[in-house]
Amino acid sequence: VQLQASGGGLVQAGDSLRLSCAASGRTFITSWMAWFRQAPGKEREFVARINRRGFITNYADSVKGRFTISADNAKNTVYLQMSSLKPDDTAVYYCAMGGSGYRPEGYNYWGQGTLVTVSS
Repeated sequence: VQLQASGGGLVQAGDSLRLSCAASGRTFITSWMAWFRQAPGKEREFVARINRRGFITNYADSVKGRFTISADNAKNTVYLQMSSLKPDDTAVYYCAMGGSGYRPEGYNYWGQGTLVTVSS
């Protein structure tokens, strides 16, 4: 399984941004896809996840109501729509699959990360 994340960039506080993660390979072996993020000097943390079969979604409290995760199974792509961005959202964002749960250790496959920088 290979994951390719894209869509990061430099934005101002309050702006919106959409991240994409395209999966290829044996994607049928997993049903959950997730986004994590890692800010400088901090541990990687859960952001959101989606069950590609039932479209069940879960979010970290810090992004609930501002971020929306979605999936297009026909394209094997998962998205993270981020709105009302804050400087605290600045991080490298990673997509992950091949697992479940809310911890990075629970996933086997990772994208390369895409940097999101939110200026105040």
